[in-house]
Amino acid sequence: MFQEHLYIYLFFKRFLSFEVKNLRRNKRLIQMKKIYFLLLLPFVFSCTSNKKLTELKSKIAELEANGGQLLVKSKAELADCQSLTTSLQSKLNERLQELESKNQRIISLQEEIDYLKKTSTNMLDRLSDLSVINKDGAESIRKSLSAMNAQGKYIQDLNQSIKRKDSLNLALVMNLKRSLADINDEDVTVEVKKGVVYISISDKLMFASGSSTITPRANKVLSKVAKVLNDHKELDILVEGHTDNMPISTDCIIDNWDLSARRATSVVRTLQTKFKVSPARLTAGGRGEYYPKANNTSVKGRQLNRRTEIIVTPKMEQFFNLLSENK
Repeated sequence: MFQEHLYIYLFFKRFLSFEVKNLRRNKRLIQMKKIYFLLLLPFVFSCTSNKKLTELKSKIAELEANGGQLLVKSKAELADCQSLTTSLQSKLNERLQELESKNQRIISLQEEIDYLKKTSTNMLDRLSDLSVINKDGAESIRKSLSAMNAQGKYIQDLNQSIKRKDSLNLALVMNLKRSLADINDEDVTVEVKKGVVYISISDKLMFASGSSTITPRANKVLSKVAKVLNDHKELDILVEGHTDNMPISTDCIIDNWDLSARRATSVVRTLQTKFKVSPARLTAGGRGEYYPKANNTSVKGRQLNRRTEIIVTPKMEQFFNLLSENK
């Protein structure tokens, strides 16, 4: 029994001795590996650091370039923002000024409204004081006001009629001047005087000296005038003969009265017979030497005075009807 224990003891002792030797051997191997690792570590880290340093430098350069571009862009955007801010501030100032002006206008209008309210109140107070007026007095005032309103309307309508007549006269003058455009202005004039249209034709174009016979040139002028007159059948025509102050006496002509009347009659007859102007619209009159256009002391003045005037007027019946309608 003792011997068996001894064998076991020796076995374990030898085994432990062997294991201790192996443990020591492994410990030395581990220490050698640590030394090799420590020797290689700087080289490993040196390669890795250089590579990372290059990468970092590249990234830094890239970031610097991007940062420069962003800085330029940011400065430009900042300048735009500052310009826009200035513009908006200017517009804001304008709107504020407009608002201030409108506020002042509102204040002014409010003051006017307050004044009108005060005036209205005063007027109502006065009307209350006038309540002592009897019924007949109030009716008299009402009639007077009604008559004033009617008169005002009559005047307004009359002014409208006059304006309408002036417009018709203007249109008539334009048509006549257009129709007579090829006639010498010294021989024929068209104008508006005293609210009516005057067509003045010189003596030398209308008649031979001392004669009441119409010349061919005059027939051409009268045909153009008649065409316009026939387009305005609502108008009457008065033909007046005029002479200078030089005396005349022949077998056919007694004096200037006679000559001017004969010439006016010749024109009226020609308008009726040749150019179909209604005779009911025509009137002939001689005025002799007593309605001169210029001084008879000169040749030029006497020439201007020897003329025939065709005066276009509104029908008197229409005029009186207009007055009756507006009353």
